[in-house]
Amino acid sequence: MDYVWAFVVGGGICVIGQLLMDVFKRTPAHVTTSFVVLGALFDAFGLYDQLIEFAGAGATVPITSFGHSLLHGAMASAEDHGFIGIAMGIFELTSSGISSAILFGFIIALVFKPKG
Repeated sequence: MDYVWAFVVGGGICVIGQLLMDVFKRTPAHVTTSFVVLGALFDAFGLYDQLIEFAGAGATVPITSFGHSLLHGAMASAEDHGFIGIAMGIFELTSSGISSAILFGFIIALVFKPKG
């Protein structure tokens, strides 16, 4: 049943993003930014942790989880280090994901040839 809920929640997030692009004519950049901000807002109100407990990877894989990670890291580190901890926490918690995206993007750019 865990897989079903992960699929439903993750798919629901993707459906919302697709509707924003198709119906409301938003660009992928608008949708991505909106989802990151929504993930951070849900974390601020304590809702995203509950969603992760309920849906597992269905809530941690989409881009909304990146907003959750940004805010989660900033708040945890701000308690320990004060104002400078905000920036430290953001980079500490999300650096592996950002580094992986850059590395794999570079590798794919070397392997494949763009059309056009």
